[in-house]
Amino acid sequence: MPRVKAFVTGGTGFIGQHLVRKLRERGDDVVALARDPAKASNLSAQGVHIVEGTLSDEDAIRQGVAGCQAVFHVGATYKVGVPKSEHDAMWDANVRGTERVLDAATEAGATRIIHVSTGNVYGNTHGKVVEEGYERPQPPDFLSFYDRTKYEAHKVALDRIAKGAPVIIVQPGGVYGPGDHSELGNMIDQAHTGKLKMRLFPETGFNFIYVEDVADGILLAHDKGRIGESYNIAGEKATMGDLVDKVSELSGRKPPSVTMPGGLMKLAIPVGPVVGKLMGFPPNLGELIKTSDGVTFWMTDQKARDELGFSPRPLDTGLRQTLGVN
Repeated sequence: MPRVKAFVTGGTGFIGQHLVRKLRERGDDVVALARDPAKASNLSAQGVHIVEGTLSDEDAIRQGVAGCQAVFHVGATYKVGVPKSEHDAMWDANVRGTERVLDAATEAGATRIIHVSTGNVYGNTHGKVVEEGYERPQPPDFLSFYDRTKYEAHKVALDRIAKGAPVIIVQPGGVYGPGDHSELGNMIDQAHTGKLKMRLFPETGFNFIYVEDVADGILLAHDKGRIGESYNIAGEKATMGDLVDKVSELSGRKPPSVTMPGGLMKLAIPVGPVVGKLMGFPPNLGELIKTSDGVTFWMTDQKARDELGFSPRPLDTGLRQTLGVN
């Protein structure tokens, strides 16, 4: 691919840092949006131009996209189990922020805009493995407020595609890897350190994908993807129980033999802020339970493999790299 100038939102985040590094390694010029430039020093050291601002800052976004052929909208607030007091901020970042970035990029003349959505958009697949274009039952029974905001942001991207914007959508699965501070990363860490004493929702299903492979998939979508299309960047299909077993085995530990009943966890919802703090989980246990109990987020990435040459590593390989074991 010819060298491009690219604007990246979420460049200091879990996925974004890997994407920015890969863009710079192949010689692309990169501009990144950052709330605090001091916290983006690792990006600056790579020759990235930092624009100070947030997804609420239209002027900063317009400044960032100016002169860019490529725009990667990776930034979002990713939290499950948040209290209602945080809903407005999440909506502004995830939904309104998507509107601001896609519209500014289109107006600036970007030729390819990659919107990083999520497989969460499909909702609970109830054990089915779905492909791009699958529409969850309507009206949606949202599993979390995060689920709602990303669903609406996805609709924004589809709307802009319908209006002629050069948008390509990628939908990652359950992303994991070193430095992950999400609930998935927390579960891996607890299983690795032996702090996980009971299995929690072992049947919850994800397509687990290593963070480096997500960044590669995003770049492949930019380089080879068809404008207006969506691509699942999925990875290996497994359950949380499978994940805990693999992490425990690789860490030389016995996996928990007892599963906490979902009904018992539901009894703890009223005291969620206290229980969550003790167990290392968010305060809104009700939302965390709803997004886990009897839920699968399974999808196929065959389209990305066929059209983009996407080839993610197996879960065992990725977990070894995450844990730093041979």
